[in-house]
Order: sequence, then C-alpha cells, then structure tokens
Amino acid sequence: MDWLYSLSGFLVGLVVGVTGVGGGSLMTPLLVLVFGVAPVTAVGTDLLFAALTKTGGAWAHARRGNVAWSIVGWLAAGSVPASAVTLVFLHLFVPDPGKLSGIVSVGLGFALILTAGALLFREKLHAWAARRAASGPRSASPRRTVALGAVLGVLVTVSSVGAGALGVTVLFFLYPGLAAARIVGIDIAHAVPLTLVAGLGHAAAGAVDWKLLGALLIGSLPGIWLGSALSQKVPERLLRGALATMLILIGGKLVS
Repeated sequence: MDWLYSLSGFLVGLVVGVTGVGGGSLMTPLLVLVFGVAPVTAVGTDLLFAALTKTGGAWAHARRGNVAWSIVGWLAAGSVPASAVTLVFLHLFVPDPGKLSGIVSVGLGFALILTAGALLFREKLHAWAARRAASGPRSASPRRTVALGAVLGVLVTVSSVGAGALGVTVLFFLYPGLAAARIVGIDIAHAVPLTLVAGLGHAAAGAVDWKLLGALLIGSLPGIWLGSALSQKVPERLLRGALATMLILIGGKLVS
C-alpha cells in the first residue's frame, strides 16, 4: 500500500507543479474517498505534508524578494489563533468520532467548492484587481487582513484546504496593487506557519499517520519538480478547468 500512497503523492505533486493549486484540495479527498482514511487523520496528515512541501517554496520566494513579511504577519495574527481555537473545539468539545468526521467532511466539501470557484474565475479576478489598482493607490488594511486570516485559519484547520487558491484570492481582494508574484509569495509564506500549527495540533490529538506522511512525501517531491518543469508545456488553463469541475463534484459529494 505504501507504493500506492507514494504514487498518489507523485501525481498530486505533478498537478500542483503545473497548476500551482494547493495539494490539500487534491490529497485530502483522495485519501478519504479512495484510500478510506478517516477524514480527521487525512486532514491532519495533509496539513503537515503541506507545511513541509511549502517550506521550500516560501524560501525560494523570499530569496527573490517576493514576500512582504508585514502582510504575512497580519495574516498569521488572525489565522494561527483561529487555528488553535478550532483545534480545541474539534478535539475537546466534539468527542464523538462520528460527529467529528461529519464536521470535517462537510468543511472539506465546502472548501473544495470555494477552491473550484477561485480556480474558474482566476483570470477575471486578476483583471478586476488590475483595474482596481489602476484607479488609484490604496492603503493596506491590517484589520481586514487579520480578520480574513482568521477565516482562513478556521477553514484550513478543519479541511486542510484553502491555504493555496483561496489564500491567493483573499490577497488579490485586499491588495490589488501587488504583483502576482508577490501575492503568491505571501500566500505560500503564510501557509507554512498556519499548516504547521494546525498539523501539529492534530498530531497532538493523535490524528496524524506518520507512515502515510512519509510515503506521500517520497512521491510528491519529485512530482512537484517534474510538474514545475512541464508547466510551460501543458495547457494549464484547460487543466485548471477540468480540475475545478472535479473539485465541485467531489465537494458536492462530501457536503451531501
């Protein structure tokens, strides 16, 4: 079974490398629906998987000057405490495993549908942000950044989905004048502490499969590398549309 996990990690990493979509939107439903992993364990394992795989990306973006650390700090000021509160609620106040799995499954389905919308309307969002930025300079909004960071913190902790496509969408709304490369860099840098805190919280509650995590990492790292190399040769827009359709179908199945 380990080689199947590694193969799945490779395929997910390949898609992530081509499209830039966060692995949680693919990995977590794959673990739940195909491999039968308990939803809470799938989320906890994928959060640590994301923290480890995104660290390299954050480092690379920081070296290129694409990370505005003040914005990362504002996002984390909202997301990390919100994640901690969500972890306490899930693991202390929902003792029934069946109810906990139900909450996580619904949260996962909801997050997948939102992510699909962010993928489908990415170009329109970019165009809107460009028009908004051209209309005049806009000051940063730390309070709104903290508040939306808190929303992301809850969503990511419950579902492991949202730190990628949804994080980028939030940043485009808040900071339309920022270059796309900086938006992506900020999003990846913020995802590292958020997924690490959320993943360690789930691990403390026993909701992480460490053997599964190792198998996924073995496959995903070369997959991400190959996907990045192929990203200029694959029709990314077509692939993104197919991916969004798949996420809507999976999300609807989990919510229902």
